[in-house]
Amino acid sequence: MEMKNLLMGSGPVMAMLLLQGLGTALQLLTKVALNKGTFVYAFVVYRHAIATLCVAPFAFFYERNKEKNLSFEVWFWLFMNAITGVTMAMGLFYYGLRDTTATFATNMINLVPVITFAFSTVLGLEKLLLKTKAGKIKTAGTIICLVGALIAILYKGESFHIGYEHMFDNIIIKKKTHWARGTIMLLSCCLSFAIWYLVQVELLKVFPLKYWGTMLTFIIAAAQSTVMGLCLNRSKAAWKLEWNLSLATIIYSGAMVTPATFLLVSWTVKKRGPTFPSMFNPLGLIAVAVLEALIFGEEISLGSLLGMLIITVGLYSFLWGRKQEPVVLPLPSGAARAEVARISESGGL
Repeated sequence: MEMKNLLMGSGPVMAMLLLQGLGTALQLLTKVALNKGTFVYAFVVYRHAIATLCVAPFAFFYERNKEKNLSFEVWFWLFMNAITGVTMAMGLFYYGLRDTTATFATNMINLVPVITFAFSTVLGLEKLLLKTKAGKIKTAGTIICLVGALIAILYKGESFHIGYEHMFDNIIIKKKTHWARGTIMLLSCCLSFAIWYLVQVELLKVFPLKYWGTMLTFIIAAAQSTVMGLCLNRSKAAWKLEWNLSLATIIYSGAMVTPATFLLVSWTVKKRGPTFPSMFNPLGLIAVAVLEALIFGEEISLGSLLGMLIITVGLYSFLWGRKQEPVVLPLPSGAARAEVARISESGGL
């Protein structure tokens, strides 16, 4: 009985470790695919087309008997959900990833919960509550994260390698980085995700079916990304699928990572609460940094290490304050409130 309880209690931990492992592999594979010339919006379209097929059975099975009121208002918020959370956010992230490194991109994504909180405070959806201990720590965590981000962006310092610099030249193509452009893309991605979390509040008011909402969002996002991609690049070569690493990465991300993220995070939030998944995000960041350096010979700078450490400290401070001081948002039900909390604090790509 004790062993059974131990295994049941460690389930959420194992689920989050598995999720971080899947995410780490995806970040590195995506970086390789983009460096080899994969067109960003072709990647977004195909990834979410596959993800749609994977989520559809859950929508049709678990929510087949629930009322689906697809009014104009619902379609509007689904459209906004898709454009802010997938078409813009994912597109900007991949362009930023291509122009920088997987470590730097992952580091920036850890700022999303903090930027969301700051954005919500400005719009009056959340209050600082500086008179409470939790409010002070949460605000301090936000400031610490921003300081860490500035250090990672502005300060480079000494650089060093912990792996063989040319260990996998046959796998990854080294491309010239564009740090200024990539940083702008990643910060814009974080802002888009922050807006997306606020859009979730409105969407769940009018359409609380999470599987159907996810499936329809993916379909709309794939259509939006197709239009966006055709405006940027109409060549057949950019959209052509071949049996290579790019196709494997698309299938892996669409068929494994996207459904796994949705299901594992939902299950873990139900077991341990909405803050628990975010506590494991720094582990993914560390794994990406170490593996990128070991496998691809990517250099690690003192500035990125300091920024990573400071952002991690700030993130944990912010999450502790958030856990002690639940967000109060205008949602119609407890289930919908939990769903928004799950999305906004799990962070995930």
